[in-house]
Amino acid sequence: MSYSGKNATNIPQLGFDNLSIHDDSLSCEANKPDFRELDLGSPVSPLRTRASGLTTTTTTTTTSSSSSSSGSVSGQTRLNPVAKRSESSPNSHSGELSGSTETSPTAPTRNFKPGHNRSDSGSTHHPSIFSGHHHQSSVNSPPLNVLPTGNICPSGRISKTGMGLMSNRSTRTDTLGSGSGHYGHGSIMRGGSSSSNSVNVGGAAASPSRSLATAYPENAQANRSWGGDAEEVKRLGNELYRKGCFGEALSMYDRAIASVPGNAAYRANRAAALTGLGRVVEAVKECEEAVRLDPNYLRAHRRLASLLLRLGQVEKARRHLCLPGQHPDPAELQKLQAVEKHLSKCTDSRKASDWKSTLREADAAIAAGADFSPQLFMCRAEALLKLHQLEDAESSLSNVPKLELSTISCSQTRFFGVLAEAYPFFVRAQIDMALGRFENAVTSAEKAGQIDPRNVEVAVLLKNVRLVARARVRGNDLFKSERFTEACSVYGEGLRFDPSNSVLYGNRAACWFKLGLWERSIEDCNQALSIQPNYTKALRRRAAANSKLERWEDAVRDYEVLRREFPDDNEVAESLFHAQVALKKSRGEEVYNMKFGGEVEEVEGFEQFKAAVSLPGISVVHFKAASDSQCKQISPFVDTLCGRYPSINFLKVDIDESPAVANAENVRIVPTFKIYKNGSRVKELVIPSRDMLEHSVRHYSL
Repeated sequence: MSYSGKNATNIPQLGFDNLSIHDDSLSCEANKPDFRELDLGSPVSPLRTRASGLTTTTTTTTTSSSSSSSGSVSGQTRLNPVAKRSESSPNSHSGELSGSTETSPTAPTRNFKPGHNRSDSGSTHHPSIFSGHHHQSSVNSPPLNVLPTGNICPSGRISKTGMGLMSNRSTRTDTLGSGSGHYGHGSIMRGGSSSSNSVNVGGAAASPSRSLATAYPENAQANRSWGGDAEEVKRLGNELYRKGCFGEALSMYDRAIASVPGNAAYRANRAAALTGLGRVVEAVKECEEAVRLDPNYLRAHRRLASLLLRLGQVEKARRHLCLPGQHPDPAELQKLQAVEKHLSKCTDSRKASDWKSTLREADAAIAAGADFSPQLFMCRAEALLKLHQLEDAESSLSNVPKLELSTISCSQTRFFGVLAEAYPFFVRAQIDMALGRFENAVTSAEKAGQIDPRNVEVAVLLKNVRLVARARVRGNDLFKSERFTEACSVYGEGLRFDPSNSVLYGNRAACWFKLGLWERSIEDCNQALSIQPNYTKALRRRAAANSKLERWEDAVRDYEVLRREFPDDNEVAESLFHAQVALKKSRGEEVYNMKFGGEVEEVEGFEQFKAAVSLPGISVVHFKAASDSQCKQISPFVDTLCGRYPSINFLKVDIDESPAVANAENVRIVPTFKIYKNGSRVKELVIPSRDMLEHSVRHYSL
């Protein structure tokens, strides 16, 4: 399940889709905002005027593009829903209208539950869309005393102007207008000369709906009541989403929802913007709300399924993807099946304690699509811990998605037998325990127990964590009282409950050392270091125990590692010096000029130089020039090496002040380093890097 890291983590952006409607089946993608469009250009029956004698103006309505608007509006007139699919424009709708294939304008639509606020869902609160015979277009059926939609003249005849507009519809601009009548989907009016179709989100330019509201102030309240402004704001959100401006799009959708809170399409669009921002859990909540508002909203179901799959919740994703009577998207279904397969194998491997396979299958499940599942990332960390890769396990925690799982309905979802919300705490407790953070481990285990109190694995971990933490405290108290034998026994009790606890091994090694049992101390240090390779306390104790056993080569190796880790630790430096001297003596080598804390000796003449490099042992000569910048940079490092490797004799020669030495050694480029062994030159380095220089010094110091 890998991450790494922190990652991340990259959230794929969601694209837009076209939606085809045919015979009560919807085809759409789950990961895009919903764009709802209607062709309202077909003429219908003559206008019936209000009883009050209201005079109306002939308008022609249509949409400007295949995705000019989406969502729904809140109507005020109750109508019998009548719907038909536009055969001439199979992609002309956004997926909310499901119509009959009949050509009759009275053909019935699929019944939806009352209370839904999408204009094409068959709700009793919205004007319905039905199909006329002219151009096979969908139009609104006008109720009595309400202005209808279409190319309608008060006289009952289609005006010449309206016909002209229809013949040149591709050259006209669209304007979102408002008026006293119910114009159906967004009141989109063609060819309006008094308003502009460009809207500035920041408010610099007036929106079309606002300009018409100004022209007809008596209709402003009606415009707000049926959500015309919300439609325009939502359309702007869609445009911003297309450009990848997810934050700005989210702001637009929020405004639309504030105007029409019960619109399921607005909620689904908001979920798409949140997904683009990487706020997956919030997107899930919005999709769940959209489905609650409209249980038949297929696109919201599919988007919710996609998000749940990213969270690794396969069963819940399947319920929303494979709806009764609907065909699931093949690509999404294939992705779901791949995640399910790897998750199943990961569960089986973990149950069998096959941690290598567990790690591999977790990574595969993440790569297959569950890239936002905290449980899979935590499973990966648990596998690394069990494989004694504690440092990698700890670092992988930074890649776990930070989600508030309690905010979504996942209370019954289980991963590896543990409740989804409890499993991250379960794994974190184990990692904290292995790192010696006993108090944190107890806290995490207790949280896991509170969330999933009936789980046996969680209960066992909580019990063991408490016992190990108690053993560590008691053992430390006994060690401070110099009761080392009893302390060893108490630490051993803790290890029975947590056999992979490097801290308890290290503490018991310290007890064995105090008791003079060097071999047993080294054994426990080896155990601790196999679990936690960077455990420096265990490394220091092992080096000291090896020195007690006069295993000088092993002691020097450990002290050199500590010296690199703690270059300013004088105790480590002195221990290294004595181990190096003892190692040379054990090999029968004569020891000369061995001094702890020595300085680089400056050579001023040729005779002094010959005498210095002829001494038994290793000598490193630094040829330099006081005015050279590279020499100035590396000189302090040479001083550090002198203290780090006390068995080596370090010399420095200024070629400007000692030209005879430079000429004899044929030195023309500085900085140059020459290494001598018992008077003979064995290596020469010209302008070396620090790593290269130290590597050579270390090689000849052994």
